[in-house]
Amino acid sequence: MRGVRAVPRGRGVRPARLIRVPHVLHVPAEAPAYGLLRIVAGFLLLWHGSQKLLGFPPLPPGVKIPPFILYVAGPIELIGGALVLIGLFTSCAAFVCSGLMGAAYWMAHGTKALLPAQNGGELAVIYCFTFLFISSQGGGIWSLDSLRGARGSPSATGRPPPPG
Repeated sequence: MRGVRAVPRGRGVRPARLIRVPHVLHVPAEAPAYGLLRIVAGFLLLWHGSQKLLGFPPLPPGVKIPPFILYVAGPIELIGGALVLIGLFTSCAAFVCSGLMGAAYWMAHGTKALLPAQNGGELAVIYCFTFLFISSQGGGIWSLDSLRGARGSPSATGRPPPPG
């Protein structure tokens, strides 16, 4: 019988019907998913920099940021996050942000305990490797890099650039 798979019969067991999924549901989602990952990661990092440099959103009461972090990490988070968000010079900006997050992990968390679950450094680790991935992939769709034809970025149509 077509579309039916044989299943061993036992008490109350019926033959299982195979479910056919229409082809229209098998749309590749890698490019839009990557574009959203890049945009959201840049958006989130941008607000960390805004918090340090512009005071918005306000820091919790009693939190004091050392000047080194304020004047080194703040601009990288604000400018790097904005560049990753809009997809301009994405690979370079994301690589710098990844390095910043790696350094932040070892400066603020890595000396307290071995594992990120113990030292509270999960966010820094996730940011570090997310931005490292973004730096390896480029701007992707929905980026200014794709509009300016940067190497490794797809064109505005979402297709990879021709080799050459």
